[in-house]
Amino acid sequence: MAYSRGWPFCFVPAALRRLDGRLVRVILVAAVFMTALVLLQHHRPREHANRPPPTHRRLEIRFKPSSFDWRTVKQRYPVPSLRPLPPVPTDHPNRLGPVQHDFGNYVHDATTSHRQQVVRAAFAKSWQSYRKHAWLRDELTPVTGRGKTTFGGWAATLIDALDTLWIMGLSDEFHDAAAAAARLDWAKTKDTAANLFETTIRHLAGLISAYDLSGEPALLDKATELGNMLYMAFDTPNRMPGFWFNFQDAKKGRQIAGYNDPSASPCSLSLEFTRLSLLTGDPKYYDAVARITDFLEQTQDQSKLPGMWPKLIDFRDQTVNTEIGFSLGAWADSLYEYLPKMSALLGGRLPSYETMYRGAMETAKKHLLFRPMVPDDDKEGQVALFPGDVYVHADKVDLIPEGQHLSCFAGGMFGLGGKLFDIPAQVALGERLARGCAWAYNAFPTGLMPEVFSVVPCPAIDGPCPWDEERWQKEAGKNMPRGFKSARDTRYILRPEAIESLFLLYRMTGQADLREKAWRMFQAIMNATETPLANSAIADVTVSGKPAQTDSMESFWLAETLKYFYLIFSPPDLISLDEFVFNTEAHPFRRAK
Repeated sequence: MAYSRGWPFCFVPAALRRLDGRLVRVILVAAVFMTALVLLQHHRPREHANRPPPTHRRLEIRFKPSSFDWRTVKQRYPVPSLRPLPPVPTDHPNRLGPVQHDFGNYVHDATTSHRQQVVRAAFAKSWQSYRKHAWLRDELTPVTGRGKTTFGGWAATLIDALDTLWIMGLSDEFHDAAAAAARLDWAKTKDTAANLFETTIRHLAGLISAYDLSGEPALLDKATELGNMLYMAFDTPNRMPGFWFNFQDAKKGRQIAGYNDPSASPCSLSLEFTRLSLLTGDPKYYDAVARITDFLEQTQDQSKLPGMWPKLIDFRDQTVNTEIGFSLGAWADSLYEYLPKMSALLGGRLPSYETMYRGAMETAKKHLLFRPMVPDDDKEGQVALFPGDVYVHADKVDLIPEGQHLSCFAGGMFGLGGKLFDIPAQVALGERLARGCAWAYNAFPTGLMPEVFSVVPCPAIDGPCPWDEERWQKEAGKNMPRGFKSARDTRYILRPEAIESLFLLYRMTGQADLREKAWRMFQAIMNATETPLANSAIADVTVSGKPAQTDSMESFWLAETLKYFYLIFSPPDLISLDEFVFNTEAHPFRRAK
């Protein structure tokens, strides 16, 4: 009698031997098939690498080391000694002023609660689409529903959104994302180099903030592992890092500082590396960025616009006196942003940050701020301010009255510095800057601000500035709102800077109308950018009707924009500004006491 291959005849029950041979073969084949299914189920991996875990089952948040340990690479230019973290001063242990407004007996009314939940729902929709279509990829394409790699393939959106998940109370989603983040492999990438600035503010900061909020040790372990990798970028002859962290150059000791790099790139690493030192007790991360701070302190008055640093800097020769362009916008923005934020993070332990901030903002106020000429009945536009760009020539300082969405962060920066260092006039300037960006949103048909625009400027930021219809018509481009000349870049790419400043100024001043402006902005953003899956950047904010969507959703949509919208409609004790300071990617770090 025949039997299945590999099965001894003695294993066939006696009762079956009496049955027809064909029936026996059918039963045996079925038995083999069922056994194989059981074995396959038992031995398969717990989770497919590119699929999210089932929502009904939580994975353990356990640190898994990367396949390469950067601590094994010998530094070619080691420092002779590490600078310790600055101690708390004994004479002035609490030298910084309170940041947050005293809201007294705050009442979270039904309207505000509803708006908060609408923002949360928008985040949840985008997150679920990322989870379904782009899990562990850097970004979701919100129109076509695919994943794409933009930052090394290290799940940029997932890590950037960790603290937002926690803040919004999406605990199951946070747990699944944190479990995946703790197992990332920094050595697993098709790229040959990493953008040092972007990897620091998104990945390193995202992990640090998620740990600060949740206390999950695996997240700090993964942040430390990444910090060890990025620390190698400082292994150059003068300890100034380059714009790109090239992996092979770092392993072979071939790195050098850049000679024409954006000033914001190496000068905006201080908050993240200092917080990592505070959490781990290892001073090497702080030591690395403190050397950049020394450079800033030594060169602040050597530039062509003393008090500020140029947009591009020669970090190789460490000179600042050749470039003529200055800005609070692209290429320079977060350099200035981190001066008051480092004071907040360290509890005022280093007065040099305050000194540099004061000098820079006095120069910026004198030379960079401008006011748009608007019709006399435009009350919102009357108070608006924007930072522009300045070019210093032999005979003049030339202000370019061009606004950027990126520079809308300046309202929050002026407000924070004014609060920390007791400069009320700067809080007022910050409010005008924040309101200016809200006004610019409302001026265009979509309710959104362009990436880059120019206005007809007033002669000064204060004083008379009557409307000149003839001048505006002569200088303005076609279809420009009153007060605007042109929109050089008409896109809106889901940026957060305008709502960032509205949120911060609301928390600092308690002015309820800032919430109303935020709600108007949020509705306009949703109307123009929402897709069936999530939200997409748009090509042109100046058109009437539905604008064309560009199928792009950078990770800051979940990390920053929706977080700030959620927080402005939340009770003010949620991420208090007296307990936390936000990095430039909106990741809250606990302030040192």
